[in-house]
Amino acid sequence: MKKICLGIQENASPRILHGLKLLTEALEACGCVTELSEGSWSSLTYRGRSELKIYIGNREESEFIRSLEHQEVLIYHSQQPGKEGFYIASLPGNLIVVSGGNDSGALYGAQELAGRVRREGRVPDLLAHGETPEFVLRGPVLGLQKTEIEPPRRTYEYPITPDRFPWFYDKAMWLQYLDMLCEQRSNVVYIWSGHPFSSLVKLPDYPEALEVTEEEYRLNVETFGWLTEEADKRGIWVVLNFYNIHIPLPFAEKHGLELHQPKPLPITADYTRKAVAEFVRSYPSVGLMMCLGEALQGSIYGAEWFTDTILAGVNEGLRDLNVKEQPPIILRAHAVKAEPIIEKSVPLYPNLFTEAKYNGESLTTWTPRGGWKQTHNNLSGMQSVHIVNVHVLANLEPFRYGSPAFIQKSMQAAKHRQKANGLHLYPLFFWDWPYSGDKTKPRLKQAERDWLWYAAWARYAWNPDRDPETERHYWIGELAERFGTKEAGAALLDAYDAFGECAPRLLRRFGITEGNRQTLSLGMKMSQLTNPDRYSPYRALWEDHAPQGERLELYVQRELAGEPHIGETPIDVVESAELFAERAWTAIRSASPHVTCNREEFDRITSDVEAILYMVRFYGAKVRAAIQVLTYKHTVNGSYLEHTDLLEEAATYLQVSVEWYSKLTELTEQTYLYANSMLTPHRKIPVPDGRKFKHWTDCLPVYEEELASFRARVSDLSAGKLPAQVSGEEKIEPYREAGFRLTSPGMETYKVSKDSLLFSDGEVYVQSCAEELEGLTGIRFSREEAAKNGVIVEFEADTPVRLLVGYFNSSDGQWLQVPTLDENTHADERGGLSPVLRKGIKTSFYPSVNVHAFLYEAGSHLLNLGKGAFAVLGVIGADQELKERDVSPFSESSRSLDWLYEGENKKGALSH
Repeated sequence: MKKICLGIQENASPRILHGLKLLTEALEACGCVTELSEGSWSSLTYRGRSELKIYIGNREESEFIRSLEHQEVLIYHSQQPGKEGFYIASLPGNLIVVSGGNDSGALYGAQELAGRVRREGRVPDLLAHGETPEFVLRGPVLGLQKTEIEPPRRTYEYPITPDRFPWFYDKAMWLQYLDMLCEQRSNVVYIWSGHPFSSLVKLPDYPEALEVTEEEYRLNVETFGWLTEEADKRGIWVVLNFYNIHIPLPFAEKHGLELHQPKPLPITADYTRKAVAEFVRSYPSVGLMMCLGEALQGSIYGAEWFTDTILAGVNEGLRDLNVKEQPPIILRAHAVKAEPIIEKSVPLYPNLFTEAKYNGESLTTWTPRGGWKQTHNNLSGMQSVHIVNVHVLANLEPFRYGSPAFIQKSMQAAKHRQKANGLHLYPLFFWDWPYSGDKTKPRLKQAERDWLWYAAWARYAWNPDRDPETERHYWIGELAERFGTKEAGAALLDAYDAFGECAPRLLRRFGITEGNRQTLSLGMKMSQLTNPDRYSPYRALWEDHAPQGERLELYVQRELAGEPHIGETPIDVVESAELFAERAWTAIRSASPHVTCNREEFDRITSDVEAILYMVRFYGAKVRAAIQVLTYKHTVNGSYLEHTDLLEEAATYLQVSVEWYSKLTELTEQTYLYANSMLTPHRKIPVPDGRKFKHWTDCLPVYEEELASFRARVSDLSAGKLPAQVSGEEKIEPYREAGFRLTSPGMETYKVSKDSLLFSDGEVYVQSCAEELEGLTGIRFSREEAAKNGVIVEFEADTPVRLLVGYFNSSDGQWLQVPTLDENTHADERGGLSPVLRKGIKTSFYPSVNVHAFLYEAGSHLLNLGKGAFAVLGVIGADQELKERDVSPFSESSRSLDWLYEGENKKGALSH
């Protein structure tokens, strides 16, 4: 047996000790006998021992390493180890030195040496290898969040308790997860929560703020303290995310406050500053990440809240602590402009970071451009470190994803195009952590199922600029290790890289939106392809998070005009997606004979590839149907009884799309519990309400009905018959008014009708209004006040009601803008995100008005929508069904062609 003497620097940190442990285990597994030499090591005396010696240290602190460097015994042939970097060197005197740029670097160097020992079965003879990571922060996120609201709490408000989050207390799971991250050299794990302080600290000044029992509190403190210590020894920061301004429910109830506050108040500022300070004192190795947008009006109060409350609390907590590294404080550039906030904050705290979404709330391209690219560049140029956030990823749900080629190019884009220096990585099924959506017993854990997802992002966050051919050999080896042979590994890699192109291409060219609003794998309706403006499309999806290219309508217009196409066309996308899906299907089947282990998981991968093939074929057929419909639209120019042969061809394609969707449904009925992890009404595309439409089995009848409606319309048109939506014979039902009491001072009620004034100042008259609105009781206030400062409408109702709010069709800053779920998750808590009456009010000399309906239960309410003028057009009973429609003249509204494939489209009533 070979004897090896091990040494570490004096006063070694837990990270260096963990590195020593990893190396010792590897050496002893290879039959070596190890002995830890106590005391200090000297460059003049280390030769006194003849056996092989291995020393681990932080070059900033180790006298031994510094003396070897000074004597030029230790010379770095590549770059010197930077922060978290390392260099492993074989030196004269039978010595191996692991020189770390800091404690984490020493840990990673020891880990690297341990890996080489295990692979070779012995200590290598010649070592001269150094690495330093390219990205400062590298790691995944998980959520202490649930998707079902617990009234009277609101979105994201979940106290940390064993019944809500049993996995949080599972120490064995945590150790396995942390070991995985350490092995991948990830140095951060982000934990998302609405307001975690009320579960993790107690404040003498605000005892009512504690949201858990004393027993739960003690368990939380013990668990979280243990977690942060275990993470720290592996070189991993725990970073806790929270939203602003959220406050604890018992605190809100005692002080008569709303749970979500739009602006700072003395009491909320005092509570939050003290909560942050106590949290930092209690958990000094934990960083904080905050979202200043959404609930807080961050554009107005963000800088004040961040500097005077958050950073003040952090500095107060650190004041009496002797910490080696100050924890990272991260500002999300979400629904707020971060640059002026950071400028004011840099003098106050040295370890600041910013974070913004890489491809929005999806993974779509490695060529980001446009406004979002500029946002990243602006943030990267500040005196802080910038992080890209690979966020939500609903376009990849629920399938496995692990294309190393796509991921590597994405990290290269993050580094070179966006100038970022950190990674914040979502899991593939965020809202159902720790489980995947697979229909298995027991349920699969995401960290195990999606190992390739985590490993690839971590590898390229460490160094994105690796040689592609070398990387191919690396990943073949990793896959071969899991599935038995190199032949299986090579074919699996080909399959992963091929189907990894499919979902990103489809969403970026045809999607309405992403993330919490759209589930790509559940498909899209024809109206969403041919009339996307109806569904509040998120333009950045194709303007920033996609290569240059054309949407469907522009493609058809250019095609009919004989104009040249620019960039990626819809046909380019479906043809390339079909090619990649076929290539993946061929590759996965060729792998099958060579798989000698993990056959069950291989079969699940195969099923995923088959499902993606069917999904791509569904989209291919449906897009071709949409092209025919749009060609009809721009050919007939309102003469809808002409050129119906185009619609006949579209019907054939639509039939094919339903057939492929049926096959997809049959397959996934056996393999998946649901298609997306967020089963809430936030889901809008393809069908509103993720609770009801969560599986392909729920959506197949929608597409079958759509096909039947389309065939019936085409049959009518071919027979010379126009439908009621076009002929003007459609019956309009007026809304039924509900009683309410206006309690806002300085406001007044009025009757909505022709010539009514919409505001108490100015001359914004109703020129015409939808029949549904005629005679309703609206609420008037100052347009100037609403535009400059915002107004709050207070009212009371004895029964559930819908409040009708009018948004003016203008992007001018004086008018209130419709919020989006892409930027404000709370935007649809009361419904109303989509208009029920498009252009329901026509005004004289001002923009037209879309009418939205917000649901309110019986009681007293405040309507606080922020800065910008809007109209309140009535209060109606919540139990009536509202039909969405375009109130434009028939010649205009009929051009959407939604009437071709839709029957009655109604909004449900508020349950009570």
